[in-house]
This record gives sequence, structure tokens and C-alpha cells, in this order.
Amino acid sequence: MAKSELKKMLDGELYNAADQELTEMRYRARRILTRYNTIPWENIEERTTAIKELFGGTGKQLDVQMPFYCDYGSNIYVGENLYMNFNCIILDCAKITIGDNVMMGPNVQIYAAYHPLLASERIKGPELAAPITIGNNVWIGGGAIICQGVTIGDNTTIGAGSVVTKSIPANVFAGGVPCKVIKEC
Repeated sequence: MAKSELKKMLDGELYNAADQELTEMRYRARRILTRYNTIPWENIEERTTAIKELFGGTGKQLDVQMPFYCDYGSNIYVGENLYMNFNCIILDCAKITIGDNVMMGPNVQIYAAYHPLLASERIKGPELAAPITIGNNVWIGGGAIICQGVTIGDNTTIGAGSVVTKSIPANVFAGGVPCKVIKEC
């Protein structure tokens, strides 16, 4: 039996994002996000319920400021005490794992999705995705971009505006374009 496009996507293989199952999953996420992004900010319980419906798994305490956008939502798993500031985007075409006590500044972007480098392959349409893991007690500064396949270690701070293209170890401050370790903490 042939693999579904969903299985290919989650396994890091080329997949067709226009597949009906994947399209329906994105529509589900869009419906929840449309509702979520219009809930009055003071309705914390309603916002929490909606985001828990969207994500694949969460801790009890989380605060995701609106607006927030993602592809599927169901591939996002977060621990306790998550804070995401305004206008964060997660392209969760692969599993996104976010640990406990993680804080993100505004406009943080997490991209599990990517495309083939060879133009001859890219123009055919199929896409790729690779999982991203963010450890415990991590701070990601505003405007940072986290790329596919990256792991950020526990207790690490990523500077504002950084572009993280390679994994970053635990217990460091890292920043820049491309992001690199600046000092141990």
C-alpha cells in the first residue's frame, strides 16, 4: 500500500501539499485560527480552550497572543508555561516540540516546511518538512526565524532577529544571521 501524503510529510519525504487530506487539515486549522484570533483578549479561558483544540498537545498553562498563525496546529506539542507574543507563525508540516517555560518575542517564525534546492525538483511542486525541537527554559527574541530540522537546547537564549539554520546547544546565548553561539551562559 502506498504511503499517504500525510505520512510522507511527517516522515520527511517529498509530499504533495495539495492532497485532499492535508488540505482538509489546513482548513480545520484555519477555522480554529479565525475563531481564536477574534476572541476578545480578556476571555482567557475561551482562548486557552481554542488553542488546546488546535495544538497536538499542551501543558496546562500557556499564553499565545493574537494574532497567531500555523499550518495544521495538530503537529505542535508544547510543555508547561508557554508564552508566545504577537504575530508568531509556525509552519508545522513536521512535528514541532516546544519544552517547558519557553518564551517567544513578537514575530517569531518557526518553519518546519521547506522546498527542494534544485529548481528542476522544486517546480514540480512537492514540498519537504523536518521536525524542530525547542528545549526547556528557552527565550527566543522577537523576529527570530527557526528553520527546519533545528534543535535548540535547554536554557538557551536566541537573540532578536536571528536566523537559526543549524542546531544550537544548551546553556548559550546565540544570535545573528546565520545564528551562532556568542557565549556560554
